[in-house]
Amino acid sequence: MKLNFLKYEGAGNDFILIDNRNQVFSSINNTETIRNLCDRHFGIGADGLMILELKNDFDFEMRYFNADGREGSMCGNGGRCIVAFAKHLNLIQTETNFLAVDGPHYATISENGNWVSLQMIDVEEINSDGDAFVLNTGSPHYVIQVEDLASKDVYKDGKKIRYNETYSKNGINVNFVEDFGDHYFVRTYERGVENETFACGTGVTAVSMAMAKKKGLTGTIKNSIKVPGGNLSVRFNYDGNLFNNVFLEGPATFVFEGSIEI
Repeated sequence: MKLNFLKYEGAGNDFILIDNRNQVFSSINNTETIRNLCDRHFGIGADGLMILELKNDFDFEMRYFNADGREGSMCGNGGRCIVAFAKHLNLIQTETNFLAVDGPHYATISENGNWVSLQMIDVEEINSDGDAFVLNTGSPHYVIQVEDLASKDVYKDGKKIRYNETYSKNGINVNFVEDFGDHYFVRTYERGVENETFACGTGVTAVSMAMAKKKGLTGTIKNSIKVPGGNLSVRFNYDGNLFNNVFLEGPATFVFEGSIEI
């Protein structure tokens, strides 16, 4: 069959988007097909694939699949890109309420459709693993502060942590952060992609929270984040126990559309 798709990217985190309101694409037992579509040599090429479906009481439902073909946990940059996709489909105008694997999400999008502010889940529990922090912002994340991040071998060092005794069974996303004062620089090794990606939305959200906890910061906090693929921002309220009113903000850019035989 011929599958129509659109390609979007958010700070270099790129995704295949499929309109499945008419159930034209069956993802059940389709791991190999999704993996092939995400392959950068033999397919379209992407960090992940998303399916937009209808859902009662919501504007739409987001289903996210990692590049390895398996259905994944929440993807923040993917969430922002699917909001832009929904606007392209005229499902929404400037705001939306949609359902993802980690629950309901609210988002706003600019009139021109290329800047999305996505509300993320509240977070209360942050654990320590040596000098690192471990938390779930819709996906599980390991956050550790480092120096000279630009020269770090994120693939080797991230993979080592992701596959250690503690995390190998369920996997974890590994975020390295360098503090430059006016912004954080973040590089991420993502499970499911099993490589470094240009950006990770739930990852920079986790970094912002972990660094606030590490520094003892409370109140309304907004952080500028630089990632290899561009710039993002994260804002939230933190009372010392609960992170709420959490928003991930950044670009969501249409790249191209096409069709492929599957």
